[in-house]
Amino acid sequence: MRRGSGIMKKIGWVTFGFSLAAVGMVVARELRGRYKFNQRTPIDFYNHAGDAYEFDGSEAGVGV
Repeated sequence: MRRGSGIMKKIGWVTFGFSLAAVGMVVARELRGRYKFNQRTPIDFYNHAGDAYEFDGSEAGVGV
């Protein structure tokens, strides 16, 4: 048995574990985004409807 094969095997398993975790995070994010999109309420469409509009006068047409 070669001396470096054990180290390479461990590096391979660690790489596999990180890859699996990364794929799991991407899949979980996608599923969560789809769930949140499907669970919207009518209020979500109008989330800024009650915000006060600040008018500073600079947007008014004064005809100059």
